[in-house]
Amino acid sequence: MKNKKPAFEKISPEFGSSLHVKKHNEVVENNLPFWHFHPELELVYVNKAKGKRHIGSHLSYFNNSQLLLIGAGLPHSGFADRFTTNGSETIVQFKEDFLGEDFFNIPEMSSVKKLFEKAKKGLVFGIETKLVVGPKIETLLNYDRIEQIIRFLEILKDLAESKNYTILNVDGFAFEVEPQDNRKIDIIFGHVSKNFKETIPLDEIAEKVSMTVPAFCRYFKKATGKTFTQFVNEFRIVHATKLLAENPTSITDICFESGFNNFSHFNKLFKKFTGKSPLKYRNEMKQLIVQK
Repeated sequence: MKNKKPAFEKISPEFGSSLHVKKHNEVVENNLPFWHFHPELELVYVNKAKGKRHIGSHLSYFNNSQLLLIGAGLPHSGFADRFTTNGSETIVQFKEDFLGEDFFNIPEMSSVKKLFEKAKKGLVFGIETKLVVGPKIETLLNYDRIEQIIRFLEILKDLAESKNYTILNVDGFAFEVEPQDNRKIDIIFGHVSKNFKETIPLDEIAEKVSMTVPAFCRYFKKATGKTFTQFVNEFRIVHATKLLAENPTSITDICFESGFNNFSHFNKLFKKFTGKSPLKYRNEMKQLIVQK
């Protein structure tokens, strides 16, 4: 199985544009990490495809299509595993202040400001909103500069007025860090991704970012709302869900392959994290995943 490392992703819009819009008509094999984050919000419309939703602490599969808005700093994975005929994925990435620091603070933009706040936990929109907004997202690439901004503001208006959505990452986390701290979080992510199968002592990870253990613990809890131990365990559970869905290995072997050395502890944490036992999760995934 290909090892994909979660990391900080740097996004660079085209010259002269405040939005980064891209469209995929086939699965793109590149170096994007399996689990990554970035300071930009991300609007995703997947049309006629199947894949995984992996947003913060939320884990699920989807069929046919989906419309998502992911907040800044919220860890997530890529979404489309396989496209059907004429399938596509359109992504818009943008910073909350892409129109200036105060634009969304004016009274007329209050509903969009609230939308951005809700997006910190990840939003998936229902069929009614998807049918209206999805085609508008797909046509954004047909416009340049000011016309694209105008069309995108119309999309944000539609999403802000929609009541047809579900919050995905209800009890999860996002990385709320200052821009200069992105490198620090990137180092932490990278070290965990390489070493999550082993014990990671606090003094070891603190040294990686040139901090004392107490300072590191305070910093990490402020950035994620979780302790470092909780984060590592959730990272291990994320890895276990991937193995359970895609690998026929026994659940006991998956427990140890994911960095746990106690099967009972693994079962307990897995159920707390996903709401179901590893066996139930695997059985449900078998029903949802259509083999290529």
